[in-house]
Amino acid sequence: MTKSILLAEDEKLLRQSMAELLREEQYEVVEATNGKEAYDQALRRTFDIVITDVRMPEMDGIELLAHLQQVAPQTPVIVVTAFGTVESAVAAMRGGAVDYLLKPVQFDDVLMRVKRALELGELRRDQHVITEQLAAGSTFQNMIGESPAIAKVFELARKLSTVRSSVLIIGESGTGKELFARAVHYNGITRDKPFVTVNCGAIPESLIESELFGHRRGAFTGAVKDRIGYFEAANGGTLFLDEISTLPLGVQASFLRVLEERVVIPVGDTRPRPVDVRIIAASNQDLHELCRAGKFREDLLFRLDVVRLVLPPLRQRQQDIPLLVHHFLDKFTREMNKKVLGITNGAMRAMLNHEWRGNVRELENVIERAVIFAEGRQIGVGDLPFAGADASDEDGEDLKLAMTQFERQYIIYSLRRHRYDKTQTAKHLGIGISSLYRKLEELKIPKDLEHVDAPQVGLLS
Repeated sequence: MTKSILLAEDEKLLRQSMAELLREEQYEVVEATNGKEAYDQALRRTFDIVITDVRMPEMDGIELLAHLQQVAPQTPVIVVTAFGTVESAVAAMRGGAVDYLLKPVQFDDVLMRVKRALELGELRRDQHVITEQLAAGSTFQNMIGESPAIAKVFELARKLSTVRSSVLIIGESGTGKELFARAVHYNGITRDKPFVTVNCGAIPESLIESELFGHRRGAFTGAVKDRIGYFEAANGGTLFLDEISTLPLGVQASFLRVLEERVVIPVGDTRPRPVDVRIIAASNQDLHELCRAGKFREDLLFRLDVVRLVLPPLRQRQQDIPLLVHHFLDKFTREMNKKVLGITNGAMRAMLNHEWRGNVRELENVIERAVIFAEGRQIGVGDLPFAGADASDEDGEDLKLAMTQFERQYIIYSLRRHRYDKTQTAKHLGIGISSLYRKLEELKIPKDLEHVDAPQVGLLS
């Protein structure tokens, strides 16, 4: 499909020359002699990319850029400016432009930057398509758990969603660090902006600078085309860096410069590109200990550790295990279209007593496996990979107490999930409305819970 370009330039010869060049490359080009004319064109139709001069009559390029950010926020904009006024180009990029061209314009440079901007535009559109789906699965309402161990963390995460401060998430593997990061991003001011995830430990050391900061074609063997880095891909939004402790010291120095100067320089390039990115970093190691060992830069840690979230391991929030079990059971029976009749008391007792070194992720995997084999019956002790020979499915007084506690927690959770609509809650629980009221009385759950309820707390599932 032919890509369309809106070209706004008041210098007739330059505009016509650029338009002819782009048409020879099979682009559709619409010319505008000033910013107002370009803006009128943008109101009439959608363009894949806009190229605009900075200094133009009636409406300059900076003003045009501001208008385009309102009416066509997904459309990449390249600004053109004289060599002596690079500051205006940098200001334009801070205002939302994706790149800039310097006069006198080099045609090879034009084609390269147009191609790069089109790739970024496609990335933005893809991001926009999936944002709503991701956001729906990353709301605070989807967090599971009510233990005191997670309450403070949850409340702090909610506050962080309203600001763009850097966040450092510390927690064992499987505690939900990425899911917490997604919730912070998708529930606040960055909701409609990119969320980019990078596992630092999975990128070879020889490629990590290129992956983070981008590269120019020919910068190294294998660099067959220009490529934007993760920082630019996340521009305006959030860059989540998991396993931040694995970054090589040399890359840490480059990373620190990006945080301090708010610009990136792709490998093989000399021109800085402004970026505005909120960093959420995560680690399952003690970064202060790594600093003392000379393996992590202390100045970088200070930059990242503006606000710290420490996620408790599952063994410290045992009372949340029944809620999480039921949540994952519901999830996997729907996904696999399986009919599982619940879980035996013995199986629940075994899970309450398990150490859960893999935390919530391990619990999720255990339930997924159990659902596969428990078609048409309850999940029993024999479906759990860790249950010992002495475990059984028989009742026990301690378990009955735990199950009562679970029943109370799950009814409260269901009420919140259905916005305290008791009819819908009863339907979800598979009981009559009178049975629900009887349960509320038996379990001492206030009938007007909506008015006395504390803020929801929990862990992302």
